[in-house]
Amino acid sequence: MKISIITATYNSGKTLRDTIESVLRQTYTDFEYIIKDGGSKDDTLDIVNIYAPKFGERLKVISEPDHGIYDAMNKGFQMATGDVIGILNSDDFYTSDDALQVIADAFANNDVDATYGDIHFVNDDDLTKRVRYYSSAVFRRSFMRFGLMPAHPSFYCKKAVYEKYGAFRTGGASTAGLSSRTQIMKDHLRALKTNGIYSNVFLLSLRYIYKVYELVRR
Repeated sequence: MKISIITATYNSGKTLRDTIESVLRQTYTDFEYIIKDGGSKDDTLDIVNIYAPKFGERLKVISEPDHGIYDAMNKGFQMATGDVIGILNSDDFYTSDDALQVIADAFANNDVDATYGDIHFVNDDDLTKRVRYYSSAVFRRSFMRFGLMPAHPSFYCKKAVYEKYGAFRTGGASTAGLSSRTQIMKDHLRALKTNGIYSNVFLLSLRYIYKVYELVRR
């Protein structure tokens, strides 16, 4: 089973080395790595070119203007040829060398369209120091009305599902401030209504209480 990993970059030079090196360390090697750059002005592409020979034909790179990170991810989806697709952000990295193997085994041993796991938020100056733990284990479909969902950096889905239902709505990152959070709230309400799931602003706001709980229990 071939896994397509997509990383969207834009002036990501400060963090990209850790991202790329975590991919190279993976014990599972049946993957392609797609880097969609938005036209970086820093040393992002220089870093990519340094590591490119280590990937060989498994690496695909395209650098051109886009309309934000989700537009970049969608372009990555279009380039993907794997059976399964996952996102690895340019400031994220795999915390274990067998992460892709675990994902591949989950698909091989279960009749599923997607798999997901937990993620760690770490200190920018000390990547070994955890500042928040996001557990996807508690997720149930009914929790979506509260705005809770599996962490997208740990979400791997069959390409056929994206082809059937479509990819991301274009827009900014989910942590880009109040205006972005307001838009996310509107998008959540619209998506839930479209799929026949009742929710409202109050119910969706409850997820912030859970985020505080995550920070406290870290």
